[in-house]
This record gives sequence, structure tokens and C-alpha cells, in this order.
Amino acid sequence: MSKIALFAGSFDPVTKGHADIIKRAAAVFDKVYVTVFVNSVKNPMFTVEQRREMLDIACRGCDNVITDAYEGLLTDYAEEKDVSVIIRGIRNANDLSYEFELCEVYRNLAPDIDVFLIPSKPEYVNTNATIIREMLKYGKDITPYVLPEVAEYIEKALK
Repeated sequence: MSKIALFAGSFDPVTKGHADIIKRAAAVFDKVYVTVFVNSVKNPMFTVEQRREMLDIACRGCDNVITDAYEGLLTDYAEEKDVSVIIRGIRNANDLSYEFELCEVYRNLAPDIDVFLIPSKPEYVNTNATIIREMLKYGKDITPYVLPEVAEYIEKALK
């Protein structure tokens, strides 16, 4: 039986930390869906299509990764795609607390789907898409936080 995982987020923009989690998940699972989820609470800087294109860039070389976009509940999407594991990245204790709350919700909505928490590597602990968006607003260099190809994409997209 094939092990299928899902790594979901707003990816606004995709960071080096996201890319690292994707590559680590791809090394473990047979198939990984990396999906832009539309979050009605957030006000994104980039369109869903732009975020998906950035994910395509970040996932180059991972043949078992499929990028996608979805508007709806994560557990509904996971069930549609026959996902057995939801991947969540954690950077710090605040993320851990929040993810534990989400795990309980996921268990209630989809008891057959497990959740794997993947801790961030130390060099990505302070990488945060919100901070990157703020830096972009003020013309600051984001290359320490995103892949070079993603930085190029963003520069073109914002012109």
C-alpha cells in the first residue's frame, strides 16, 4: 500500500523552511501533495496561482511531489486524495501548541488520517512568511529566507 502524505499551507511565499520540510517528507513517503490552501482569515500578498508556481519551483527534483491548490477543509481534501498522513512543520513551542490543537480537530474530522510533526532545522527556525512579506513591502533583501529561484520569481511578480 502506498503511503501518501499532505503538506498544506498558505505558502505566501514559500520559504526555505517549507522547501526543507517538503524534501524531507518526499524522502519518506511514496507521494506527497503540497497544497496551497485558501485561508479566509489571511490576506495574501500573492495569488493562489503565484503561490502554486512558487511551490513548483521549490519542489523541483522531487518527482513524487504534486503541487495543488484547494479551498475547503484540509481533512476533506486529504480524504479525496487518499492521504494517510498530514505533515505539519513546527519551528518553536508556539507552533507546537497550535499544531497540537489542530491535531485534535483533524482526529475528530478524519480519525483514519495520522499527523506527523516535522521540526524545523535550526537554520530555518526564524524563517517566517509574514516577516518576508513585510520585508518585501519595504524593499528589503529576502534571499536569506527563500530559494534563489523563488526570489527571482517574486522580483518579477512584483514588477
